[in-house]
Amino acid sequence: MGYVARRSAADKAETHERIIERASRAFREYGTGVGIGEVMKELGLTHGGFYRHFESKDDLLVDAIARSLEEVTERFDKIAEAAAPGKQLEAIITAYLSAEHLRHPETWCALATLAPDIGRQPAAVRKRVDSALQRYMVRMAKYMPGATEDERRRNFVILFSGMSGAMALTRACGDKDMRERVLSTTRDYYLSTFTGPRHRPAHQSRE
Repeated sequence: MGYVARRSAADKAETHERIIERASRAFREYGTGVGIGEVMKELGLTHGGFYRHFESKDDLLVDAIARSLEEVTERFDKIAEAAAPGKQLEAIITAYLSAEHLRHPETWCALATLAPDIGRQPAAVRKRVDSALQRYMVRMAKYMPGATEDERRRNFVILFSGMSGAMALTRACGDKDMRERVLSTTRDYYLSTFTGPRHRPAHQSRE
C-alpha cells in the first residue's frame, strides 16, 4: 500500500507539473483567454480532473506566469554564461530583441505577451504575480549596470519594461520590414544605452 500511495502521489505531482508547463506556453502564445478545457484536452486529461490540482484558473495562471519567468531567467543565465567576459548584458539584449523571440512567444518572456492581460486581473492575482516578478528582477539585476543593487534593479525595470514593450509593438506590426526596423532600432538603442562606453571600466573605454 505504501508503494501504491507513493506512486499515486508521484503521478499526481507529475501531472500537476505538466499542466503548469502546458498552460505556461499556451498563455504566452495565445493570452490568458485560453480555457482550462483546452489545456487539459491537449494533455489528454479531463476538464474535471483540473480541480484535483488547482482550486481555480487564477491559481493556474499565477503558477504558469511564475514558471514562464523562471524559464526565461534560466535561458538568460545560459546566454550570459556563453558570452565573452563583459558581454553578458549585450548578449541578453541581443537575444531578447531577436527574431527568435519574435517567432516563439510561447518559450520566451511572459512580460512581452501577457503584461496587458495581467494588468486586467483582480488585485489579488496581480499581488501574487508580483512575487514572481520580484524574483525575476532580483536574478536579472546582476547583469545590469549600476554601482549599487538598488541602481541595478532600477536599470532592470527601465530596460526590461522597454524591451518587452518593443517586442509587443513588433508583434503588432503586420509589415515584415516594419517589424525588422522596430527590432533593430530598439536593439541598437538599448545596446548603446546600457552597454555603451559609459558603462565600461575606464581602461576599456580608452581602447
